[in-house]
Amino acid sequence: MRSQHWFGGLDKDAFIHRSWMKNNGLPDDAFDGRPVIGICNTFSELTPCNAHFRGLIEHIKAGVLEAGGLPLEFPVFSCGESNLRPTAMLFRNLASMDVEEAIRGNPIDGVVLMAGCDKTTPSLVMGAASCDLPAIVVSGGPMLNGRLKGRTIGSGTDVWKFSEDVRAGVMTPAEFMAAESAMSRSPGHCMTMGTASTMASMAEALGLALPGNAAYPAVDAHRARLARLSGRRIVAMVAEDLRPSHILTRAAFANAIRVNGAIGGSTNAVVHLLAIAGRVGTELTLEDWDRFGRDVPTILNLMPSGTFLMEDFCYAGGLPAVMKEIADLLDLDNPTVTGQSVGANIADAENYNPDVILPRDVALTQQGGIAVLKGNLAPQGAILKPSAATPALMQHRGRAVVFETIDHYKQRIDDPDLAIDETSIMVLKNCGPKGYPGMAEVGNMALPQKLLKKGVRDMVRISDARMSGTAFGTVVLHVAPEAAVGGALALVKDGDWIELDVAGRRLHLDVDEAELARRREEWTPPEIAMPGGYQGLYVERVMQADRGADLDFLVGCRGHAVPRESH
Repeated sequence: MRSQHWFGGLDKDAFIHRSWMKNNGLPDDAFDGRPVIGICNTFSELTPCNAHFRGLIEHIKAGVLEAGGLPLEFPVFSCGESNLRPTAMLFRNLASMDVEEAIRGNPIDGVVLMAGCDKTTPSLVMGAASCDLPAIVVSGGPMLNGRLKGRTIGSGTDVWKFSEDVRAGVMTPAEFMAAESAMSRSPGHCMTMGTASTMASMAEALGLALPGNAAYPAVDAHRARLARLSGRRIVAMVAEDLRPSHILTRAAFANAIRVNGAIGGSTNAVVHLLAIAGRVGTELTLEDWDRFGRDVPTILNLMPSGTFLMEDFCYAGGLPAVMKEIADLLDLDNPTVTGQSVGANIADAENYNPDVILPRDVALTQQGGIAVLKGNLAPQGAILKPSAATPALMQHRGRAVVFETIDHYKQRIDDPDLAIDETSIMVLKNCGPKGYPGMAEVGNMALPQKLLKKGVRDMVRISDARMSGTAFGTVVLHVAPEAAVGGALALVKDGDWIELDVAGRRLHLDVDEAELARRREEWTPPEIAMPGGYQGLYVERVMQADRGADLDFLVGCRGHAVPRESH
C-alpha cells in the first residue's frame, strides 16, 4: 500500500505519522496495511449544491469500513456556482491544483471524489487524473422538482424565462419573487440538465461513477446507498489497481460526447472534458465533439431542451436507460469503476417512461450533440447547442450589434435608440478565458426589452463567453481565439454582416481581409483586471477554450509518486 510509506515500519518517521493520527482515537490496527481511502469533500455552506455532503459522507465512510479500508476525509476548494465571483470557472483550475496536491502529498491509496456543483466535478476529476490513483466519483444529486402554483419549474431554465417575462411586462415582480423559494425546495444541485447534472452524467458515462450516479435526487435514499456502495467499491479498486488512466481512454471520451448529445447536455461539458483529457494524456480535440456527437439524437426530454426534470429522469430509468437506447453508438467494451464494461453496466437497464426518455424516431432533434463552427470569425472554433436553439435561426445572416464588454452590454442593451431588430446578431467581446477573466456564463445575453415586448424570444448571439447549461437559445459560444488576445472577434464593428450556417459548420465575418488587417493594426489589448495573485497567474497561463481553458503548466499526468520524507 502506498500509505505504508507513511505508516509502515518501526522507525522515527512512521512513529510520528501514526502517533499524530492516533489523537483522533484510531487504534493500532488502523495502520496494519489496510487501504487508506481519502474522501475529497467539496462541502461548503457557500456552495448550496454541496451543503448536504456532511450526511452523505457518513455513508461513504461506512462503505469503506465495511470493505476493510480506513476512510479519511479532507476538504478542498469548493467552486460554488451561485455565489462565487467573478465566476466559478476562474477557480476550476485552482481547485484542481488543490485536489492534485492534496492527494499526492497525503498517505492515500485511493480516493472518493465528492462532487456536485458545476465546477466541482471537473476540478476533482482533473486533479485526480493528474495523480492517477484509484478514484471514484460520488455526485451529490439534483434537487427535487421545483413546484409553483401547481406546475413544475426548473432551476435556471425558468429563471431565464421568468426574467424575460418580467422585462416584457407579462409577469409581475411579485409573481417572479414567488418562484424564488418554489424553485429550490430541497438539498442538491440544479434539477435541469444544467452543467451540474451534465457533469454528473459525464462522470457516469466516462465510467468514473457507479450506474445511477447521475440522476438519483439528493434526498432519495438511493443516493445514500450509492455513496455506501462507492465506499465499498473504492477499496476493491485499490486492490485491483484500477486507475483513471485505465478508464479514461479515447473510447470513454467518445462515449461521453455521444451521451452528452443524447441528453442535451451543457455546452460547458466541452471545456471540461477537453481539460480532463489533457490531464490524463488522452487525445481529444474540439473537432472530436463534432465528429463523435453530430449524428446523435437528443432523446432525453429534459429542460432546457425539453419538458421534464431530473427527478422524472431518475424514475424513468436514469442514464443507464439512455445509454442502452443508444448502445449501438457506444463502445461497450470500455472498462469502468465497477470492474465491468460499459455494456455489462447497462445490460439490464429499462426505460420506464418513454415520454421522458424518448424513442429515437421521435427524438427532440435527430442531430443533437454540440455543433463545432469554424470560419474567419472563429479560426480555432466556436460551439452551438442545436437542441437548445431555434431551427429557423440555424442558418442566418444579420448585422452585428457589438458590445465591447459585459458592462458595455448592460449599459446599452435597453437603450430605446439602440439600432437593433430581431434579424440582428448580438456580439459580445472580452468575456473569454483571459478577457473576463475566467470565461463567465454571460453568452446567453438577455434580449433588448423593446424586442421582448414585441414577442421576440430568440436571436443569434455570438461571444467568447460560456453560458449556463440551464440556458437556451441560438447562442454561439467559446469563440477562439478570444477577443482579449486579438482574435477576429475583437475586430467586429456595429453593422458588419455575419453569416451563421450550423449545417455547414460555418461562422463568417463578411469583412474583407484588407479592412480586417487595418482594424488589427488599430487594436490594443485590454488591461489585466488584477495584476499578480492567482488571477494574474491565470490570465498569464490559461489556454484558449478549444484547449479546455486549463492552465498550460497543469496539462499532463504527473503521477502519484510518494513525496520526499520531510522528517
